Amino acid sequence: MKITIGDFLVLRLTQMGIRHAIGVPGDFNLQFLDQIKHAPGIEYVGCCNELNAAYAADGYARLNGAAALLTTYGVGDLSAICGVAGAATEHVPVVCISGAPPLHIMRAQQALHHTLGDGGYDNMMNCFSQFCTTTSRLTPDNAILEIDRVLMTCQQEKKPVYIQLPSDISHVTVEVDLDRLPFTLEQYSSSQQLDDAVKALGQLWQQAQRPAILVDMDAERHGYADLLLALAEATGAPFAALSTGKAILPEKHPLSQGVYQGAASSDACRHAIENADCLITTTPRFMEVNSGHFTAKLPDTGIVALGSDTVAVNGTTYYAVQAADLLQRFLDTVGKADERPDANAGETQPRPTAVQDDAPLTHARLWPRLARFLAPEDVIVAEIGTAAIGLSAHAFPADVTYVASQFWGAIGYALPATLGSCLAAPQRRQILFIGDGSFQVTAQALSTMLANDCKPIIFLVNNRGYTIERYIHGMDDAYNDVHNWRYRDLPSVFDDGERHVGFDVHDEGQLEQALAAADASDKLVFIELHLDPEDAPAGMDDFGRMTADFDYGHLGPHLNNPPSKPSVAREADQHST
Repeated sequence: MKITIGDFLVLRLTQMGIRHAIGVPGDFNLQFLDQIKHAPGIEYVGCCNELNAAYAADGYARLNGAAALLTTYGVGDLSAICGVAGAATEHVPVVCISGAPPLHIMRAQQALHHTLGDGGYDNMMNCFSQFCTTTSRLTPDNAILEIDRVLMTCQQEKKPVYIQLPSDISHVTVEVDLDRLPFTLEQYSSSQQLDDAVKALGQLWQQAQRPAILVDMDAERHGYADLLLALAEATGAPFAALSTGKAILPEKHPLSQGVYQGAASSDACRHAIENADCLITTTPRFMEVNSGHFTAKLPDTGIVALGSDTVAVNGTTYYAVQAADLLQRFLDTVGKADERPDANAGETQPRPTAVQDDAPLTHARLWPRLARFLAPEDVIVAEIGTAAIGLSAHAFPADVTYVASQFWGAIGYALPATLGSCLAAPQRRQILFIGDGSFQVTAQALSTMLANDCKPIIFLVNNRGYTIERYIHGMDDAYNDVHNWRYRDLPSVFDDGERHVGFDVHDEGQLEQALAAADASDKLVFIELHLDPEDAPAGMDDFGRMTADFDYGHLGPHLNNPPSKPSVAREADQHST
């Protein structure tokens, strides 16, 4: 079969299940955008800048399984690379496609715009090679093999990949064997290795008195979270999650021990994980934020480590074994619990408190109320900082998807990530929680949401600055302030239609009205929440103090100028008791 290189790349993207290509046009990728325009099953979504596009592709991939990011060489690539690095850190499969200068120009090393003007064309590839699991520059000779290799690597590794598509080869026709067109990514375990791993796990489990399961993000990325839940329910084994694996397993399940983060965990959670004699883990990655500042302590023996295509049982590694295959085989043989727990037994709503109509908003009362607003199957996107800490104390309803830049921790991620998640799953209710400082980084993504008729519910916390930074250092310093905007008016500025409703919320009565309207709306809902700049969710002061000690050490400036003003949230807690 004869097909152009660009059309073949588009075909493979659609066979991966990618229905939207997200990016920014440039003169080196316009010809490829034409090919996308004429291809069935995929459409182009243009963003206001490449950073927004990269974050949107990340959010899209988390809901869809993979995403395509389109940039133009040089200026576009480097504008996107922060978001691509975040996707690498968070194990998110994004296909980065850079419209590159003509191939003959690169081979001749002639200087062009969007380059350093020195005739060098390896620098962008070198940059992306630091964050992508593989890279490739397509040519007419290698395009067919390279496209398949790179895309399959993206799916297998669950990390970004980078393809340079020179502008003069997109429409070059190549011959493709029809037998190679079906695009499958089936991965199989070695039968002997799998048999050995199942036997080893069975022996370890049979001897165990205190088995448990600890979940991190890779359980979701590699698609075996449901099998872990089935194993817990079949055997009665308790489970917990790192904060970076929040809500992957149902948090209100009777077997859930909550979030494990070392010394910051509940006593029950810490005991279940640290004293387990058979602990099934999903390649947890500990950092200061999800480990209680490195106080996590897993057992020395009895660890079952599930990787992407390798598992280790009590210190012995088994290669070419898929975690899903191991879990399914083990489930078929494991004994059943005496009584299967009711998965909905813990599904109780937090007890509501009486609304004080004229009472100013405080974090102490805001986050429990917003937690009651959440519903099963919601997509919840939270900006790292105030929003994520405010939500962290609350168990989410069943079957939610939680999206956050938890390892990379980039402010501004959540707004364009919500754009991506809305494109990937428009049938689900999407709820974004973001602070004013983070919103200002990527505010243009709101325009793209409206242009594409996305309908999330956006809660913007307006506390005039970077509250999480204030609690680390500089409570009263101007560098933690953010110039105030009339945020609630921005949807009207960014869109000349009637595709949104907005609310300005200062007190609890206004909040109830906004929540009721949001529940009934079929438009984008923008709710601006006004809070005191020195108020913070419970736990922020401890987090800030520990972070300052860790970052600055025993000679740090925070010791001479600690955040001295009491948290409004703490005062409200004392008042309510």
